[in-house]
Amino acid sequence: MELLYKPDFEDARAHWEAFWNREIIDRPCLAVRAPKEGSEIPPAPPYMDGWDGDFAEAVARWEARAEHTYFAADAVPFLEPSFGPDQFGAFLGADLERSKDSFNRTSWAVPYVEDWRDALPIRLDPDTMWWKKMLEFMRVAGKASEGKYLVGMLDMHSNLDALASIREPEDLCMDLIDCPELVHLAMADVRALYAEIYDALREAANMTERGSIGWISFYSPHRFAVMQCDFAIMVSPGMFNAFILPALEEEATFLDHSIYHYDGEGALRHLDEVLAIENLDGIQWVPGAGKPAQTEWPELLARIQDAGKSLHVSGSVDRIKHLYGILKPEGVYYETTAKNEREAEEIVGWFVRNT
Repeated sequence: MELLYKPDFEDARAHWEAFWNREIIDRPCLAVRAPKEGSEIPPAPPYMDGWDGDFAEAVARWEARAEHTYFAADAVPFLEPSFGPDQFGAFLGADLERSKDSFNRTSWAVPYVEDWRDALPIRLDPDTMWWKKMLEFMRVAGKASEGKYLVGMLDMHSNLDALASIREPEDLCMDLIDCPELVHLAMADVRALYAEIYDALREAANMTERGSIGWISFYSPHRFAVMQCDFAIMVSPGMFNAFILPALEEEATFLDHSIYHYDGEGALRHLDEVLAIENLDGIQWVPGAGKPAQTEWPELLARIQDAGKSLHVSGSVDRIKHLYGILKPEGVYYETTAKNEREAEEIVGWFVRNT
């Protein structure tokens, strides 16, 4: 398969296959992005570009940036449609809002659940506005990207994150104590919708033929998505095991390849349980605001790797080179940027020479 903005895509596909098999061809999986020779990369389109429904213009703005970007090694060009982190909840019937002071930075769902007994069962209504809108966005992007780049799978925020988007989060915390049986019923409904929503999005964007890439830019020729549950930081280990872990296990089993977006030091109390998910491939560790950068946690990264999980490591060239001397090369995806094409290829060459 050829891509206009990634002429060596087949070589990248080979390295990604080696990554998922925890093998090495000549270096670990590596993405380096840089301006093309004689170019400057235009500013990125605003987050949630396409919110207004003008999908063709949103796609064109993204492509204008891709035209000036050099995608070195295993970096794959892709457009990620998004209406914000609560879009899964919007597919379930919540409305989405954003205010002027956070324009194009984030959005949030308007919770509609007052009592789970009135809200159950939770179903996906094919006529829901945000669902129809996203499917159309995926179709437009899928058609426009043919032969040029890929379309990324959504930032899903499924499982308990989805329930927190349709029910006030503080009320959901109390529900876990006051009416856990109703939360279990709601979770069963949401869990059952994961595969339906994923496959519909995948088909709309024509990922079945081209492969999948997530908002964290791992590529797979099969079903791939980034898994997460940010709400996990709010619950005890017992509640995590009862309400969240079964959903994560289901998602990992459904997907061919998966990475867990691990957000926040306070959520590390659940790490052993996450690492024990058999079908989960790897972890992206995000320390959280005010904490040392991802590359400043070598012991934690080594612990994750020793548990048999792959890693995503991003940062400056110097920091990832430092970590490369600590971590095993198999199953690590390094991501960085360069000033120009020559520097990008020098970085790739360094990894080949030092593997």
